[in-house]
Amino acid sequence: MAIDLSGGISTSREYLLAEKPANHEMRDAVNVWIASADGSFGMRIGIEALAATWDAHDTWLDIAFANGRVISFRESHKPASPLDEHGLATIRGAGPVMFQCVTPFQRWRVAFRGFAPETTAAHLASGNLINAPNPVAVDFDIELSMAAPPWVPGSLLQEAAETLTGNQGEHMSPRYEQLFRAQGSLRVGEKCLDVKGSGLRIRRQGVRRLEGFSGHCWQSAVFPSGKAFGFNVYPPREDGEPSYNEGFIFDGTGVLQPARAVRVPWLDRLQVSGDDVSFVLETPEGEVSVAGTTFINTRSVNKGSAILPPEFPIVQQAHARYHWDGEESCGMVERSSQPYKIAH
Repeated sequence: MAIDLSGGISTSREYLLAEKPANHEMRDAVNVWIASADGSFGMRIGIEALAATWDAHDTWLDIAFANGRVISFRESHKPASPLDEHGLATIRGAGPVMFQCVTPFQRWRVAFRGFAPETTAAHLASGNLINAPNPVAVDFDIELSMAAPPWVPGSLLQEAAETLTGNQGEHMSPRYEQLFRAQGSLRVGEKCLDVKGSGLRIRRQGVRRLEGFSGHCWQSAVFPSGKAFGFNVYPPREDGEPSYNEGFIFDGTGVLQPARAVRVPWLDRLQVSGDDVSFVLETPEGEVSVAGTTFINTRSVNKGSAILPPEFPIVQQAHARYHWDGEESCGMVERSSQPYKIAH
């Protein structure tokens, strides 16, 4: 069966906002997670354009190596023109970062050329940031070939859709995500690497508010056979109301099948690697168990973190090796928990 890689979503959703929105809270963002097939490194790259600061797009890059070395870049830059040679808004670029939609829901490209600070996963996990870290030259150009239909949160389970009608939906903002295969080249300093792996692309456009956010667990990967999984779940609410919990299973053909998480590896510690991130999903056909272990963890250094409430969740972004029915793949995992839930 042929795969409809658009999932029925209009191709217009792939294009970027070409002009500053009237609503100052509107955001237009693209970000990707990439994991090398051999588990030697993982990457996260993104650009977020916020209407209130439209002339200075936020950009970020993390390259985390399994030996603990991390390239961690956060800067704001003047945006490049979003228009391609056909006059379509397929480009989101700022400073050294550039994304381009080559073919909607089929092919994207991400590139970086510049300098980025170097640190370690241990420093990031401890919060002991290096003052004036040494910059290193970074250059990459990577092609992303989509491997599964996009997942729109709230589209697979009615109960999940209902939870997103309130502030839980504002925490996420309107978005979809799509798994892909990645191929390209990467240079860090004098070291050149071939990029061959897979990852997840996230496309967000809308208003996002994080007041009341208390944590999450979000994991996804695609395997060599083409089968894949993804899910996102919020922790139990203090008011007893249902929390968002939704995911999917993909067999490599057809459409995404709905799932919900019934065993979740909540974040309870910060360490460099070796976290057990195994989980169980419940589907209409029964339970699916996937084993996972992180090979590199990088805790986020949030812009403006000094003004966040004391109990705002600590976010950890990581890459993991997953095992499912005899297959192995590397994929993403992002988790967050309030500080009192994390062992020190």
